[in-house]
Amino acid sequence: MTDEQSGIEVAVVSGLSGAGRSTAAKCLEDLGWFVVDNLPPELIATMVELGARSSGAVTRVAVVMDVRSRAFTEDLGAVIKDLDARGYKPKVLFLEATDEVLIRRFEQVRRGHPLQGEGRLADGIAAERSLLSKLRSEADLVLDTTSLSVHQLRSKIEDAFGTEASTRTRLTVLSFGYKYGLPMDADLVMDCRFLPNPFWIPELREFNGLDEEVRNYVLGQEGAEEFLQSYQQLLRLVGAGYHREGKRYLTLALGCTGGKHRSVALAEELARRLAEDDGMMVKTVHRDLGRE
Repeated sequence: MTDEQSGIEVAVVSGLSGAGRSTAAKCLEDLGWFVVDNLPPELIATMVELGARSSGAVTRVAVVMDVRSRAFTEDLGAVIKDLDARGYKPKVLFLEATDEVLIRRFEQVRRGHPLQGEGRLADGIAAERSLLSKLRSEADLVLDTTSLSVHQLRSKIEDAFGTEASTRTRLTVLSFGYKYGLPMDADLVMDCRFLPNPFWIPELREFNGLDEEVRNYVLGQEGAEEFLQSYQQLLRLVGAGYHREGKRYLTLALGCTGGKHRSVALAEELARRLAEDDGMMVKTVHRDLGRE
């Protein structure tokens, strides 16, 4: 039974303590994986079976394992073989780093190593490295995080476990009215009040930016097209930078006086262009539409 037949992908994330398992888990969650941390080895197969029977609600399961379970390596090896025999074929990711870097990371957070006991940090790291040597040799992907930043590690995990859709920037274009206050969750805010307000046009006042009459009026004003072109170009630069830094969710707020006419029309048009021309996953939200 292949992944397509089972309807589910399985990944096992393990490695040395301090090598980046938590970062890997968060990244996989952002990529749409259902992540379970430190599940007892004997429950992994049950978890995967439940996911396979979820009628498509769960399609990708990642299990993060460490040496907090002392019987961990032997049990985990058996579980991986069992999953493989059932047709799930788990992909094993192993994270490691040099002793010097691991010691520095533990000292920065002022925590002891789970295997050091009464000994030194170096003793715990050596014991763990020996304990996990067999698992490392059988891993599908080994990542050395010694010289990797958090963003670089995320990028490597995205390359290995992400899909084209899961790694695309998700953009929310939010319209709002300044009279109701700034949106607190906006990454970028743009003022649309430089354009004439349709509110003062009697035949347009009762319409909103979703209506063709208002849309044509707003987009036909001097400066509207130049604004859309220039701001789209700016967002390409900003979006690329956010992507390199591992930020996948971006909220862009466009505001006018009441959040009914100008900001709504511009938000809809900008969202359309970004989705068509730049391949972003875009949705529009009109926070204050209907408040008047």
